[in-house]
Amino acid sequence: MKLTIVAATGGIGRQVLEQAVAEGHDVTAVVRDPSRLAAPVRAVTADLTAADVPALGAALREAVLGADAVLSCLGPRSSAEAGVASRGTEAILEAVTAAGVRRVVVVSAAPIGTVPSPGRPHPPKHDPGDRFLMRHLLGPLIKAALRAHYADLARMEDLLRASALDWTAVRPPRLTDKPLTGTYRTAIGQNLPGGLTVSRADVAHLMLRVLDQPETIKHTVGIAR
Repeated sequence: MKLTIVAATGGIGRQVLEQAVAEGHDVTAVVRDPSRLAAPVRAVTADLTAADVPALGAALREAVLGADAVLSCLGPRSSAEAGVASRGTEAILEAVTAAGVRRVVVVSAAPIGTVPSPGRPHPPKHDPGDRFLMRHLLGPLIKAALRAHYADLARMEDLLRASALDWTAVRPPRLTDKPLTGTYRTAIGQNLPGGLTVSRADVAHLMLRVLDQPETIKHTVGIAR
């Protein structure tokens, strides 16, 4: 399969890249610094933190042309980069639409189903997969601490829902650097009961697996240990 991986040098992006190459996929990586790539693949240099969305879209068209799917691992590395997920995804959607690519998989976060956004100003108060501790203690604390980050991801999901593309948004809880297990739990449209952590390697594994799961198209997918 011909894949374009956006933000391929980040925590999850590096894992997606390494696993995709190991599986024999034809990979193009979109990165700010190609020298940091973990595998010798075709690279397109683009700064997805830039504010000029039309210019970014033009730069990305080369990277996505002919791809079977685009996997985006965009996320802010600091509070100063809040907004990169929605802004970068807007550029990605412009590029894939122009190139005729339909399949897009992105990384979101477990709490986003309950975060208000312009497209969902009144989301459910609780995720159906969350238990008492997450609903009433951990969830509110996490959302307060990461308010700007989660607002950005919620806007990103708005963009996906408004598109005509075959998208999937993977929603992990707290990420760890533990090794790939392949034995994580998943649920379409909700979080996992008691699912507090998952490794970046397993999130990457799921992002590649959903490419062969048409039931995940136009859905969010929860993942956890």
